[in-house]
Amino acid sequence: MNIFYNEVGVGDVLLVQLTPEKTEKVITESKGDVTLVKDAQSNEVLAINVFGYSKYDQIQTTGQVFLTEELVAKVQHALAENGVSYTFEVDLSPKFVVGYVESLEQHPNADKLKVCQVNVGDTTLQIVCGAPNVEAGQKVVVAKVGAVMPSGMVIKDAELRGIASSGMLCSAKELALPNAPEVKGILILDEQQEAGSPFPQS
Repeated sequence: MNIFYNEVGVGDVLLVQLTPEKTEKVITESKGDVTLVKDAQSNEVLAINVFGYSKYDQIQTTGQVFLTEELVAKVQHALAENGVSYTFEVDLSPKFVVGYVESLEQHPNADKLKVCQVNVGDTTLQIVCGAPNVEAGQKVVVAKVGAVMPSGMVIKDAELRGIASSGMLCSAKELALPNAPEVKGILILDEQQEAGSPFPQS
């Protein structure tokens, strides 16, 4: 689940993205200030738009809004005020974390790709990476599934040349860090940083 708000560019509308998956055909259902965007075949709710959101809460952020229990509760209340009975299931765990590359091997179907096993604290993720400088034993920045990159790209489970990949190892440029080098390669972190700890996003 990701939430976006841009009063200048879009208007006083809170955009709630529930799934990064795209579908060919959608339908909408509106009640008061709330519009549900649903998959036309499965009827699954894909996104929710809350119009005139400033009546329910004041948001100062432009772009992606940081998820908190308080924000989710306020959006849930806005839905209830409009007679919409939908309950959010929210993962509030950090989406950008420190990862430890435990091992890697050559991708069987691509010379420039490596298949990495990356410890992110509570689990180990398999991530396919094409960075030339990735090696076992490194501490790196992992964008987990559900993360929204500064470019607007949403990270999701994927399959790269036949191998499953859950997440992305990030470069400084992809993270939009100041003075990011132009050379290709992931950002290598200090060895002291703990796997699974949040990586701060500005």
